[in-house]
Amino acid sequence: MITLYWCPQTRAARAMWMLEELGVDYDLKIIDIRDEKAKVDSGFLQASPMGKVPALNDGEAVLADSAAICLYLADKYPEKALAPSVDDPLRAQYLYWMVYVPGVIEPAMAEKFSNIPPNKVSHGWGDFDTMISVLENALDGEDKGPWLLGDKFSAADVMVGSTANFLRMFNILPDSQIINDYIDRCLTRPAFERALAKDAEHALPS
Repeated sequence: MITLYWCPQTRAARAMWMLEELGVDYDLKIIDIRDEKAKVDSGFLQASPMGKVPALNDGEAVLADSAAICLYLADKYPEKALAPSVDDPLRAQYLYWMVYVPGVIEPAMAEKFSNIPPNKVSHGWGDFDTMISVLENALDGEDKGPWLLGDKFSAADVMVGSTANFLRMFNILPDSQIINDYIDRCLTRPAFERALAKDAEHALPS
């Protein structure tokens, strides 16, 4: 049985959405990241040495980070078709968008939240405005589908769609009809609805 170490209202929601899309059985184990004592769980620390959520235990396979977890799960369950096969040309773009979140969106978000002056030369993520523009271009145009890989929903949309939703929730998403429409499409997916409902149900006291 898969165990997902998770904390409500965190990026761990991506991993839960992914599991819901796959329709596989899993256990949820809440780790209150505000409580250092909660992080001493041996199974959690084995999967996540840095003490960060999400983390996943799947028998002998243990790992952390939402991108790594989504990549792992998509490849473990190829019959669910949430990742292009290794010989599919779309695999290249799929991998690009899977790492776009931790490699570009999240550092650009942190830069904006912290009022760090952008430096497109020194910072590998470019800057916040370029990050938004690249995402808009990927979703806009008559030759583009509703999802990042065209007509096919994939784990890349779990990663990017959930993060775009965070941007909107935190009121730092620019006035982008293209991205707002994309978020709305993600929010209508039953698996995302179930994940958000579980997140709300297990919300920790403030």
